[in-house]
Amino acid sequence: MNVKAKKELFEKNKRVYESALLTFIGVEGFDVYNCSLPFTGVDGRRYIYGRVERPEEWANSIVRLFVETGKDEYSLVENSMAYQLEDPYLQRIGGELILGGTHVRKTRGGIDTYYGYFYRGDETRMTYFTTGPDRMKDIRLIELPDGRIGVFSRPRNGTYTGGAKAQIGFTVIDRLDALDAEVIDTAPYLADVIGEGEWGGVNQAYLLNSGKIGVIGHMSYDDRTADGQPLQVYVNTAFTVDPVSRTASAVEIIGTKSCYPACVPKVPRLADCVFTTGILPRTDGKVDLYSGVGDTGEGRIVIDDPFAAEGGVLCSL
Repeated sequence: MNVKAKKELFEKNKRVYESALLTFIGVEGFDVYNCSLPFTGVDGRRYIYGRVERPEEWANSIVRLFVETGKDEYSLVENSMAYQLEDPYLQRIGGELILGGTHVRKTRGGIDTYYGYFYRGDETRMTYFTTGPDRMKDIRLIELPDGRIGVFSRPRNGTYTGGAKAQIGFTVIDRLDALDAEVIDTAPYLADVIGEGEWGGVNQAYLLNSGKIGVIGHMSYDDRTADGQPLQVYVNTAFTVDPVSRTASAVEIIGTKSCYPACVPKVPRLADCVFTTGILPRTDGKVDLYSGVGDTGEGRIVIDDPFAAEGGVLCSL
């Protein structure tokens, strides 16, 4: 079943227990979207990194740090570092906080290429330490039980076996210092994850109590509105990967734009777009699913734990 058919089935039977858009204070006149997961800082407070951009601009964003000041409310941390990145992502590796994001390089005002940039440290001090392959987004890391590091790649530079517009690669490295563009670019592909004409990637990875890796990601496809206007549809997804056998489960849709409060998209073709952030477990057994919405906002919905059958998430941010 392709993603479009899965989406139609999901929206007939979806279960969303709570839905909200996050509010960001201190950046009036700017949109904040495609954020990192909220995390606990060294001072015990809750923080989030957000992509900050003027509504009328594109590929001209910075990533800033915000501190929680209320339910679903975050305020800019004054004098915090401004990173020239898009779509920030966080993971903890060896006790360090790893910040990743997409750096866009321009020439004469136009987009030339882009790379994944990676920083390490904590929210008080981050040090840039490595770069991903040319024109690759959505590179994600996960620390494995033996201390090694799983690396997910997302090449999208052609049409792949089965007609997919992208692939998801997975490899394992011994230490963080071994992470470089060549390691990421040569990661072997996972089979049967992305279908014909579709693309997608990993947004956050988790160790599960079953020993598998839980993947929260996105899948995408081109579509048209009822009156023929083009759409790029993005949905929130989940699947698991066995890091030993390298087998992946079927992709499950866990959220679509209809699950979130109304949010005007940046452009009409993104009217049905949610760019996944990740999940955080709740004390009631459900999870908070965070996601960018329409490239203008960041949303949160409460859903059933997509990894409940695997014993849930072993640890999170």
